[in-house]
Amino acid sequence: MFKQDQLHRFLFENYSVRGELVLASETYRHILENHDYPQPVQQLLGELLVATSLLTATLKFDGDITVQIQGDGPVKLAVINGNHQQQMRGVARIDGLVSENSSLKQMVGTGYMVITITPTHGERYQGVVALESETLAECLDDYFRQSEQLPTRLFIRTGIQDGRIAASGMLLQILPAAEQESTDVFDHLVQLTATIKGEELFSLEVKEILHRLYHEEDVVLYEPQPVEFRCTCSRQRCADTLVTLSDEDVNHILQKDGNINMECEYCGTHYIFDADDFVEIRSEKKSRLH
Repeated sequence: MFKQDQLHRFLFENYSVRGELVLASETYRHILENHDYPQPVQQLLGELLVATSLLTATLKFDGDITVQIQGDGPVKLAVINGNHQQQMRGVARIDGLVSENSSLKQMVGTGYMVITITPTHGERYQGVVALESETLAECLDDYFRQSEQLPTRLFIRTGIQDGRIAASGMLLQILPAAEQESTDVFDHLVQLTATIKGEELFSLEVKEILHRLYHEEDVVLYEPQPVEFRCTCSRQRCADTLVTLSDEDVNHILQKDGNINMECEYCGTHYIFDADDFVEIRSEKKSRLH
């Protein structure tokens, strides 16, 4: 019996520290199922997925978040898109050889991480940090330090559980009104959390995990939130993209291939348009303009 993908929030009663624990294994498998990524790229996407889920849950807003890595190495792009409903999708673009034991720096080369937050209402925010550390979690620690946000630590685990790939993680963060609280408390909780193993996160119930880690502390656990794979592609969105092409370009493709086959790089869905479809799309655009 596989555990359901969920995000759990918790709070330490005696300290001004909050936490999150996410299991995203099924969502992770959906992201990978239509692609043939090398194992290190699979792991990178799993880590990005966990990080995006945990970061999304720290933001009190309705909207979208994108965490992406770009560089001049063989992995040109690795990105996870998510929203406040914990609906996730992701993709990687590779141009070159990724060896079996490639590190983050070997995959990405000289690169950076961009975190983009787009509220449904309000201004868009973007933070950028150079990828100078060895792991994604360490790069995220750099991001929080450089952006002068609340002291925050992420713990990301990917691996295999019962023969299937799995991804999970935890986050600790000092509450906004408590930055003056002794860092010794936060550091102590970080040290405890760092001992968590992937197999524990993948297989144990949340209450048992929290008891193992913090059995001397009073921890309040809140109702979980489902995490799921959700692609936002649609035939209409493809049509909206298609209508931006020139008639000459569209006719060239139609004469060559007989139709236009648009594939979503996130979920692998194919949207097929023929000459009659294109005439209808053009007609709909004209009617919207008048």
